[in-house]
Amino acid sequence: MNRPDATPEHDGAVTNAGLPVLRAAPQREGVLSGALRRYRLPLILAGVAAVLLIVGIVPRLRASSALNEQVAVQSALTVSVVSPGHAPVSQELLLPGAVMPYADASVYARTSGYIQRWTSDIGAKVKAGQLLATIETPELDAQLHQARADATTAQANYNYANTTSQRWQQMLQTQSVSQQDADSKTADMQAKRAMLASAQANVARLTEMVSYEKVTAPFDGVITVRNVDVGALVTAGGTPGLAAPANELFHISQTDVLRTFTDIPQNDANFVSVGTQVYLTTQQYPDRHFPARVARSSDVIDPSSRTMRVEVDVDNKDGALRPGAYVQVHLALDTAHPALELPVSTLLFRPNGVTVAVVDDSNKVALKTVTIGRDFGTYVEIATGLTATDRVIDNPGDAITAGEAVQVMAPAGAAAQPASAAPAAHG
Repeated sequence: MNRPDATPEHDGAVTNAGLPVLRAAPQREGVLSGALRRYRLPLILAGVAAVLLIVGIVPRLRASSALNEQVAVQSALTVSVVSPGHAPVSQELLLPGAVMPYADASVYARTSGYIQRWTSDIGAKVKAGQLLATIETPELDAQLHQARADATTAQANYNYANTTSQRWQQMLQTQSVSQQDADSKTADMQAKRAMLASAQANVARLTEMVSYEKVTAPFDGVITVRNVDVGALVTAGGTPGLAAPANELFHISQTDVLRTFTDIPQNDANFVSVGTQVYLTTQQYPDRHFPARVARSSDVIDPSSRTMRVEVDVDNKDGALRPGAYVQVHLALDTAHPALELPVSTLLFRPNGVTVAVVDDSNKVALKTVTIGRDFGTYVEIATGLTATDRVIDNPGDAITAGEAVQVMAPAGAAAQPASAAPAAHG
């Protein structure tokens, strides 16, 4: 049964259809209005709290997710990789050297006497056999005259003994003389002949000594030292090998061709042979290359220095290079089968040998032991232990181990690099 106060009342108003209009009782409206006012504030506060909660929690959730992703990424070591390139066919080996005369000799007096005159001074270019000085030797000339006289006497004695021996041999045929007397004359003739040969040899010796009165150049070259003057007493012989040889008259050097001795390291010795292309450079001519060639090689490794001595000859007809000057020797080392090359920053030196770290298809580290070939400075040739498709880690840490997970760094200015990609190789 409805409560009396909730019964609608008719206030006399009717609708267009003639039906009365019912209105709620004033008491019911007041109750509803009070209930709404009582719950409105809590509902508003609850909505505000929900909005604030959403605004605060969502960024935290996003930050936490990003942090987890970053931690997951950083848990793997980030590395940069390089691909092996092909080593060059030819390598230039630069070595120091000093150019020396092709021939260098001290000229001594072969006979004793006084300098009568000299004809060539320092800097003079001379030819082989050209007169440099004349030595006056009166005693030697007198000895030669005496020897020639002795030889003349020996010749006369021999002629007489020879004639006598022949006559006695003829008389022996007719039994006019004894066999012993004939043999005696023959022996005397032979003795006189030996004395004649001795006298002639003495004449030849003294003639040769007199010829040394004329000091001549042994080869084409330049006079670099003159130690004599007119009237100076010189003696035969000298002391070769000293810094300032005693009794040295002249010093001559052949400079139209110069030679340079240089030592090839053991690792490069197999690439150098007679005829290897070479050129020389010097500070006096910074823009000029002097063509040369390897003329001789010792083909022996010096055990003390582990190097091989070679001789490089250079044409110097224009006289641009001076003996004793410092030069740099550039040798072209060619190989028929060049291998791969890597930057030296990729190498690890482990107890079991030289090692490189590569990234496999699963982005894990694998260690490979390699053999180093030629050295190009910042790059080295890898003779064995590496393939052209390997992705080699550049600047690996000493603590890197096999099986360690890594992340390949994308090249600068490029998008993220897939695991199977690799940087371009060094040309």
